[in-house]
Amino acid sequence: MANPHLSGGRKLALHYFGVAMVLFMAQLLFGLLAGLQFIFPSFLYEILDFNVNRMVHINAMVVWMLYGFMGSVYWFLEDESGVEIVGLKWGQLAFWVLTGAVAVVVLVYLLIQIGSGSDTSLWLINEGREYIEAPRWADIGIVAVMLVFFYNVAATFAAGQWSGIAGVLTLDLVALAGLYLAGMFYVTNISVDQYWWWWVIHLWVEATWEVLVGCIMAWSLMKLLGVRRQVVQTWLYIEVALMFGSGILGLGHHYFWIGTPEYWFTIGGFFSALEPIPLVAMVVHSVYDAGVHRFKNSNHPALAWVIAHAFGNFLGAGVWGFMHTLPQINLYTHGTQWSASHGHLAFFGAYATINIAFFYLAAQQARGNVWMGGGLADGWRWKAALALLNIGVMGMTVALLIAGYEQSFIERAVEGSTWAGYFAAQNHPWFIQAMVWRMLFGLVTLTGGGLLFWDLLTIGRGEQRLAPIISEA
Repeated sequence: MANPHLSGGRKLALHYFGVAMVLFMAQLLFGLLAGLQFIFPSFLYEILDFNVNRMVHINAMVVWMLYGFMGSVYWFLEDESGVEIVGLKWGQLAFWVLTGAVAVVVLVYLLIQIGSGSDTSLWLINEGREYIEAPRWADIGIVAVMLVFFYNVAATFAAGQWSGIAGVLTLDLVALAGLYLAGMFYVTNISVDQYWWWWVIHLWVEATWEVLVGCIMAWSLMKLLGVRRQVVQTWLYIEVALMFGSGILGLGHHYFWIGTPEYWFTIGGFFSALEPIPLVAMVVHSVYDAGVHRFKNSNHPALAWVIAHAFGNFLGAGVWGFMHTLPQINLYTHGTQWSASHGHLAFFGAYATINIAFFYLAAQQARGNVWMGGGLADGWRWKAALALLNIGVMGMTVALLIAGYEQSFIERAVEGSTWAGYFAAQNHPWFIQAMVWRMLFGLVTLTGGGLLFWDLLTIGRGEQRLAPIISEA
């Protein structure tokens, strides 16, 4: 796929995008296996247990999104700074180190997950923290790779031009790497451990990732629609202010169950309610800019996924998140499939969609800036992949929401959060029926993912028409 005329930074970005798509398919496959085990609990028992499938499913999701983000930044870094990437060889070395480490960690997840835990297993096998289960040696490697990434970005902008996007991106990478260090504290008190764990998980996904996505989206809109830089940078600054202001205090809504003072209930619930505001602004921004320019662009798949991102971010992270973060609601929904419903739509809408949009931007340039608009050969593939992935994820979200309602009602309200209540809810026909529907929509999602993979490998091949260069209005 790599065009020989691409710069070193863009060739490196294509490596990141390739691994990201492989991990995306792994996420879908292992999610499907875990979903099947809700319906048939003995399926692959003691061969590939539910806890292993779920762990690979979640960690593949986190890692492929990071690969997508890093690839996107490497893709536009030289264009934005006006100079070649500083320290490119270090960036190439870091890519192979990261990819080798990910491969080893996945093999360890699949082959060595049975037995008692100890200080040694913390370092070599599994750290035991959901979403960041990677063993400590891999943690240190990830930090080293992120430092190289930060050096590449900061040094390149320092050698070239600084812009509003450059400043926001550089500061965000400092926060992104710094927060990860908070997850490396080792304490035996589970409440203290969870306190710091939430700092990593919440502020990664609801602050630093959102700002990083804002930078990627701002650059994408300029290239896709010719949006004026002043417009996207103004919204980016507003997003940063609201995201950090509401995101940090909104962290309190995760404190219900770990013994922190009660005033966090109100603070967390109130500021969590503000988190959707910048997401609404993002929706308005995208629709307005696309409308002003009458949707004129030469990359229809990328624009369609940017729009899917704007609405998916608002619905998944905003509306679905707000639905169960208020204390009075979260008391009954915390840890049920309601959380899984929010998680599925939020991660897909806020992060997967913008990465896929960028994959299409890269595919267009890698094939010589060819036309990827109306009349594109085999254009049905990207449209079908877009439809299947969005219908599949939305269907899973609603099915999990129904299962979560059933759990909140039977397990929490009726049975009083007892073990008996937990098993009563898990075996109730409403719960099982919802999981069957989740499974069916999971198959739809996997089909869409396979189609997307195929389309990205082939779209634009043989196309002779060149795409016009779109500049600022």
